[in-house]
Amino acid sequence: MAVSVVEQVNAAAKAILLYLLQGRLMMTALTWNKFIECLCPVIPVLQGYADPEDPLGNCILLLSKVNSDAEGILPCTTRLKSMLRLLLVKKPSVRSLALKLLAFHLTSEEGADRKRPLIDARVLSQVTNLFIVKKPIDLKLDDRRELVIKLETVEKVYEIFTSDDIDLVLRKSAAEQLAVIMQDIKMHAVVKKLCLIEKIIEYLNECVGQDGKVIECLIQPCLTLLRKVLYADPVIRVSLSQQSSFLTLLLRVSLIFHEDCTVVTEVGALFCLLLFDEVSRMDTWSVDASNKSSLPSVFSLPVSVFRRYHLPVHVSGHHAVSPYSIVLPLSAECLAMKPVSDMLRIAWNLAWYNGSDNLLKQMTSEAKIQEFLGTLQLSTEDILTLKITYTASGLQDCFHSIAQAGGHRDVRAAITRMGFYLLNDKLSLKDDIGPCGVTLKSLAWHTVLNRFLQVLPACTEDEKLLIDIIHFLNKLIKEQRKNTSVGLLHWILELLLKHNPNPLLDLLVLTESQARKETDHVQTAVRQQLQKELIALLNSLLLVFMTVTDRKCLELFYVFQTQLSLKLLQCLRVTDAPHFYGLPALERTLGGMAHLTAFPGWSAHSTLSKPLEICGKYLSGLLEVITSFYVERGGNAMSFMGKGVTKSTVLCLLHLSHEMMAQAPNAEWMPLWFLPLGCHSEEHVPTQQGLAWLIPLWVDRDPEVRFTSLGLGSALTTIEAGSVALANSCQNISGGLWGTVVNILLDQSECSMVRREAAYILQNLLVIPMPSEVIKDCTWQGPCVHDEDSGLSLVGKPALQALLYHCHFYEHLTQMVKHFYVGRYTFDFNFSAFTETSECSDSNGLDDSFKFWRASSKTSIQDHHEPSSLSTSETMVVGSVDSAETQPLLPSTLPPETVVDQFVTQGQCEARPVRPHDSSLSAPLHKQWIFVTPSLLSAICSLLDNLLAVTPRDAANALQQVRLIKLLCSTVDASVIEMCIQELKTLPPLPSAVEHTQAQASFLLEYLSSLSKLLQSCLLVDPNLVVQDELLKPLITNVVRILIVCTKDILDVQLVLAFHRTWTHLFDFLATLLRKAGAVSLLLITSALAKHWEAVIDTLCSCVGLSVKCPALTIASLQFLSVLLAEEEKRRLQDKDRTNACQAPTVALLLDRTQKSLKSSEQLNETILQCYEGKSSKDILKRVAANALMSLLAVSRRAQTHALRADLIENCMEQMKHINAQLNLDLLRPGKATLRKKEDGFIKELSITMQLLRNCLYQNEECKVAAFEARLVPILHSLWPWLLMEDSLMQIALQLLCVYTANFPTGCSSLCWSNYGQYVQTAHRGSPGSSLILCILKLASQVSAENSTIQQMVFMFLSNLALSHDCKGVIQKSNFLQNFLSLTLPKGGNKHLSNLAILWLKFLLNMSFGEDGQQMILRLDGCLDLLTEMSKYKHKSSPYLPLLIFHNICFSPSNKPKILANEKIVTLLATCLESENQNAQRIGAASLWALIHNYQKAKATLKNPSIKRRVDEAYSIAKRTFSSSEENPLNAYYLKCLENLVQLLNHS
Repeated sequence: MAVSVVEQVNAAAKAILLYLLQGRLMMTALTWNKFIECLCPVIPVLQGYADPEDPLGNCILLLSKVNSDAEGILPCTTRLKSMLRLLLVKKPSVRSLALKLLAFHLTSEEGADRKRPLIDARVLSQVTNLFIVKKPIDLKLDDRRELVIKLETVEKVYEIFTSDDIDLVLRKSAAEQLAVIMQDIKMHAVVKKLCLIEKIIEYLNECVGQDGKVIECLIQPCLTLLRKVLYADPVIRVSLSQQSSFLTLLLRVSLIFHEDCTVVTEVGALFCLLLFDEVSRMDTWSVDASNKSSLPSVFSLPVSVFRRYHLPVHVSGHHAVSPYSIVLPLSAECLAMKPVSDMLRIAWNLAWYNGSDNLLKQMTSEAKIQEFLGTLQLSTEDILTLKITYTASGLQDCFHSIAQAGGHRDVRAAITRMGFYLLNDKLSLKDDIGPCGVTLKSLAWHTVLNRFLQVLPACTEDEKLLIDIIHFLNKLIKEQRKNTSVGLLHWILELLLKHNPNPLLDLLVLTESQARKETDHVQTAVRQQLQKELIALLNSLLLVFMTVTDRKCLELFYVFQTQLSLKLLQCLRVTDAPHFYGLPALERTLGGMAHLTAFPGWSAHSTLSKPLEICGKYLSGLLEVITSFYVERGGNAMSFMGKGVTKSTVLCLLHLSHEMMAQAPNAEWMPLWFLPLGCHSEEHVPTQQGLAWLIPLWVDRDPEVRFTSLGLGSALTTIEAGSVALANSCQNISGGLWGTVVNILLDQSECSMVRREAAYILQNLLVIPMPSEVIKDCTWQGPCVHDEDSGLSLVGKPALQALLYHCHFYEHLTQMVKHFYVGRYTFDFNFSAFTETSECSDSNGLDDSFKFWRASSKTSIQDHHEPSSLSTSETMVVGSVDSAETQPLLPSTLPPETVVDQFVTQGQCEARPVRPHDSSLSAPLHKQWIFVTPSLLSAICSLLDNLLAVTPRDAANALQQVRLIKLLCSTVDASVIEMCIQELKTLPPLPSAVEHTQAQASFLLEYLSSLSKLLQSCLLVDPNLVVQDELLKPLITNVVRILIVCTKDILDVQLVLAFHRTWTHLFDFLATLLRKAGAVSLLLITSALAKHWEAVIDTLCSCVGLSVKCPALTIASLQFLSVLLAEEEKRRLQDKDRTNACQAPTVALLLDRTQKSLKSSEQLNETILQCYEGKSSKDILKRVAANALMSLLAVSRRAQTHALRADLIENCMEQMKHINAQLNLDLLRPGKATLRKKEDGFIKELSITMQLLRNCLYQNEECKVAAFEARLVPILHSLWPWLLMEDSLMQIALQLLCVYTANFPTGCSSLCWSNYGQYVQTAHRGSPGSSLILCILKLASQVSAENSTIQQMVFMFLSNLALSHDCKGVIQKSNFLQNFLSLTLPKGGNKHLSNLAILWLKFLLNMSFGEDGQQMILRLDGCLDLLTEMSKYKHKSSPYLPLLIFHNICFSPSNKPKILANEKIVTLLATCLESENQNAQRIGAASLWALIHNYQKAKATLKNPSIKRRVDEAYSIAKRTFSSSEENPLNAYYLKCLENLVQLLNHS
């Protein structure tokens, strides 16, 4: 009835519309125009029904046409929009008509002859399906809360885009960047202010002009920009949609680029926005005028438009049901219907009694009160329905039924009902436990089922009942796997561990009597089903315990594991021949064994058997299965029997190998893996012991078997005995072990997981040292190659090189990297649905993809493999024939000249792939799309790492030649990992999607770890492999982005651990990069860190905070920070004297830069300080943390301030006191060896403490005051005897004293105030004999020239003390200066002073800065003459030290007579004026001026004709030379000195 009414309404509407469209002659002009005006807003909907074969559709088409006088029904712009809209209609005939109409419009357009393209039949024939695109564009934009990019940056990019002076390539790049930025709606306002729309229209007009080909490269990003702005701005959309010139302009652009799918799709998207704008805004054609004021921000179209047009965009829809349809209210008859009244009655009662619990209590109570009308009273059926549908009451009823059951039928029915409640939980699609699970946790239901699980079934009915119970328990465990009840697990384990009898585990194994009795087929089927359900329950139980943390449950589980292993082994061994070929039962048993053996330590909890004994029994049984079902049958290529058996057996063997290695690392068990082979077929051939049974599994038709068996090979080759055994077992195979594994690895048709295990085997083989030549009686020779023509053989490393060269190893790896695939799936979920129109079919469509799939499979079956089922390597989608993608070189398709080589692998014939390819397959195989996964590339990186270790030079050259490292680095993309983490944080995800995302992120992180280790090895072998600008910059950017990924909200523990491992290796790589190529990489690293500084600090703090859980990560992060700060300081010192040094951001500046970074800097300082103070002195972490803390203190003022507030200085002082006390105490104890060992520990600890103090005090007076108050000098004085015993300690102590006394007079004076061995409470001036300064002077007098470091440090320290009045007094009284007079000057042709002499001169120079020091120098007999003599000698670093000393002495009035009395000094100073060195000239002029200034007696001496002549000449030269002396202050000072000298000397 309803359908007929709809059809009637539809027909009436069509008739009315047709009548109106055909009734122009019956209407007045005013009425017709009014009708057309009302029709215009809904024309986009009407045109979807355009059809030349339908009366109404034909009338709709007439709206777009013009008559012979070029007049149309619709206004000009509206008519143009209607013509363009017809290009999107699904019917081809309508689109062809639209092209004719548009061709007339384009040719009659003003200036059409000056515009591109020229409209002709050829152009129109190519564009019938112009806007029918395969991949529609998603119009959605982002609306972020905060701005990600600064507005100034956007303006700069816009300036580049619009600048006519910049190259078009850069402008295109800027436009593309703007297109990305415009994805954020908040950025639109900036570019609209800058007139972006007008600029884009200008470029489009320029493009359609005659010379527009030049600017074509800008069009695609321009269109993308325009689309995003129009989508977000309805006002601009309305404005442009009314401009016919703009619409025509877009059409011309699409015709010019009709072969460019991207541009055409963008134009189509713009047409969707402009041509359907009317129907996207209901206010323009709605009856309700109140809606006209608001414009919706979201572009949406009626659903009828989707159905009638080919839209090149994805857009939201509305009006799936017409807004004008009338929904009639329910009639009174409907309310009286029984379903409705029943619903109302139950809802009334639930609301009245406030829930099901209270309602059911009321119904079951004896006293029932009539509270409302009888029509609302629940019936007996209603009460029963409520009891059953309400989970709590339903389960309680089930338990009651089981307890009161009189037979099997009732119990099974109740168990089935309980299963339905679990099914309801599952269908609720909740991540958490459903109502059934919650109820079961609160009810004591275990006792109800106990009696059925504690006895063996006596009959078939008992077994059926037990099947149902076990099935229910299995479903319950699966449903609660994420949050399993500890009580449930504890109960099940107690049942499974029950002794004498243990019915559940005993049912796994049939006794001989039971086996003989199984003549009834029904009984046999029931027994098999019972074993199947029991194995399934045990497997589910094993999986649940992967996440259990309850200690009691775990202890029971460990015991259960071993008991189950023995029971499964018994189940495997008791089977005789008839049952042995019961493949389903055997497969189930092996499946259970695979689940069990996956747990580490499963064999270690038996009181009767040792772990290795259990493993040996397992190995014997599993090898028996392999030989029976695989090896002796020629592999499953000859039979389809035992496929699951083989897979499970090999998986068990893989698990078993790991268990045996864990339980017995000495590898004495390796002979247990050997099998006697060959004795069945050839009796005269001696039995071969070895692993030859493993090799056929490597070429199995099932990729999982190949993968697992190769994994077993890689596990066995981790020990040398396994590698030797496997190599010996492959002697009769062409190519041997090395050739076989290399061919599997390089087989481009093989799946990645199989090739990965082959790479691991090669990696393990390379670990064993191999010789470079033949060595007799050597158990491991490595690879062997043999040239059959010359008879020449190679072994070891030369053979390895020959093998790799012969196989084009590195070239194949390059192709593998080029086909690296980081996606999660190899198909696209977002493909568009194909329509029934024939023009939409394409060679890349869905149907053709399946066609290629089937074709490839058929070819593979016929030519590529022996008859077998298809493997995953054969079911791959092949690209289209015209693909230009570079394909990998396959072994079968290499040119003949590349295959022939002098050396071939040793064996019966030349090396060839394990599965030879037929030459007829070379063409189709060349076109295969081969995906290389991150796991495979991870294994490749590890393999290359080992190759660099074995043959560093050859491997490095090969990598350099094929540019493999650059290719590998180009695959690093942080955005993929960021996307995975973002997906994991969005809720609510599906469990399967979460697992896939976690797996993708884990594999990518594993690859990054392997790649970073490979890059470290490359840096150590040949830094040029990595140090390339085009490689490093994007790599470091991505590395930093990966390091700052936030893992706080990640729930998966394994994924977080994967991040920690990857971060460890990335930090190690960055540290190695800085050490080996700091000059190139430092700027790149600091720039990348500066962009994400806050996040970098958070990562460093979290890494350092993981010192307990992940110490390796803490060490790596701290070492990176130390190396980074050290390299920065080196760069700063190198750039200190450079005027054009690059002002790049440094970590030191970032740490102390602004108040904004204060909190993060404090957090980093606190974290590192806690790591240092929270570790014992023997912990390596303490030393690493100390190094990082030293580096921080050396460069960061904030770090020093924080250390001061955290009492680091006082703690260091206390530590030094403690070390001194321990050293003194241990000295009194006997045992020199023990003492020395303790001394070494204390020396390291003392060294670290003093270095920390040194860096903390560096250029920080506040910290120096704290050290002064903490009695630094007395403590060092007490440690002096120990410092004298160790030069390294003495050097650090002197460095500490140098830093402490620099620009700190109080600290200098404190050296004179302390007494040896005492910590006095008040400072007092003691006698010089008890001060630390005397110890320093004694050391300076006695240190030998051989110990130049200590000698230099002592004099540097004395130079600081020479500036202190108190210290100079002690120095004078100690007669230390007499040692200067004992210096010997160089003789003969040597014109350079010794290092000791230079140190003395620097010390005296500092002494000469004060008058008391000058007097000390003058009182030293012969000192002036010695200084005069020293001035004749040169030194590179300080050539004029004696002159500077004289210069300083000349400024004191009391010293001038002594200087003037010494003719040699005056002559020396006058001679300086004639020196070629300007510094010497300045020193001489300043000294002479100082002598004559305010001292009349000096004039007589200096008026000497010789001196006066030199002064006059110097002055005349200076005036000519330094005419603009103001530019250089030193030159101005020199000129001033000479000027004053001349005036004073000429003054009478």
